[in-house]
Amino acid sequence: MSPVTVSARPAARHGWPEALAVVLTGLAVMVLVAAAGLWAAGAAGLPDGAFPRVLAATVVTAVGGSVRLTGNAGALARTEAGITVLPLSVALAGALVVGTGFLRPLRHGTVTAAGELAGWAVRVVVLWLLALTGLAFAARQTFAVDVGSGTLSDLTSLFEAEPRIGFTADVPLTVLFALLWLVGVLVVALLAARRVPLPGRAPRWRERARPAARAMVELLLAAVAVGLVVALVTAATRGHARTTFALILLGLPNLVWPALTIGLGATWHGRVDGPFGLPVPHILDVLLRTPDVSEVDLRTLSDYDARMAWLPVAAGVLLLAVAVRAALRSPAGTPLWLHAVRLGVALALTTLMICLLCRISAHYGLSLLGIGNLGGGLSGELLLRPRTWQAVGLGALWGLVAGFLGGLLALAARRRRRSSDGHHERRNGALHP
Repeated sequence: MSPVTVSARPAARHGWPEALAVVLTGLAVMVLVAAAGLWAAGAAGLPDGAFPRVLAATVVTAVGGSVRLTGNAGALARTEAGITVLPLSVALAGALVVGTGFLRPLRHGTVTAAGELAGWAVRVVVLWLLALTGLAFAARQTFAVDVGSGTLSDLTSLFEAEPRIGFTADVPLTVLFALLWLVGVLVVALLAARRVPLPGRAPRWRERARPAARAMVELLLAAVAVGLVVALVTAATRGHARTTFALILLGLPNLVWPALTIGLGATWHGRVDGPFGLPVPHILDVLLRTPDVSEVDLRTLSDYDARMAWLPVAAGVLLLAVAVRAALRSPAGTPLWLHAVRLGVALALTTLMICLLCRISAHYGLSLLGIGNLGGGLSGELLLRPRTWQAVGLGALWGLVAGFLGGLLALAARRRRRSSDGHHERRNGALHP
């Protein structure tokens, strides 16, 4: 009889049930975060039992899905609306859970061959797309538009043409962007993870990219953690706790990641017109409520609140900290210029991602008999967009400087460690000849 081989550690399974558990756990976390955020924002009182459908639309948009806004009032009036915004708190929560679940069997060493890794990824992708397709079909609802009192109200009553506005998820686009979102999450997870065996030449490439990739993940998470502390302190000292929790649970990264780029010197443009209620810091609401498009940068923020001048200091400290950690994770012989280049490229890509994910655009209006926009509280516009290539260039520059300084500090730390180890060895040799 042949001897039985016993594994040193239990293997983690990676079949369809395990893939289903990863997908359902990730979606459950996203739904819980989104539901709590919508409740704090006051969406629980939506008419016609619309809360579940709004919740589905929130999760769909969190993974990049497309939700179209439409409306009309027959031949009398027409409503026009559009919105582009990602609730990044929901997206971040889902990404962390899905990424961790995807890596779990890999950390147990049960997926090493290319075929096994591809099979595990395909299972997760297929189930993820099926779940998001179901959510996209559920994300549709229609609401009546309150036109108030006066002539317009009389006309709508006379013609029995109450203006209505609704939203509908674009299923094909939602499936496409949900796929891109998941692929991005899995690639970043594989790049940043430790103790995950990969097939073929992938480990060699991963070891080159992992220190900088992990540094960028840590930078983004650290920025969110700092923003969370500031938001909680603000809620405790200045009130508006419910609005603050809505911000935390729906869009905290939408604020702190652009603030990180502003700390690097980037400029964002924005404007708010109409009765949009923004769950944002008062300073941003004031800066954006102007007749024209406003600049949001260090100068305008500091003119309103001098404490904003500390943004570059905070950004620099966080960036230098992750740069040192990236250098310490790199091989000891890595030249300083290579530390600088890798972090410069990584931060440039990260700022580009922030610019693409954090832009906001929303508008709505009501026209009567096809003539103009009626205004009077029935129209509005909200936008926030960056100077993308300026931000990317500044990210590359800061990354180069931080990577070089981080390499220097890591080199000094290694020398002190070697000196300390040598001192202990000599001391032990003297004590035990």
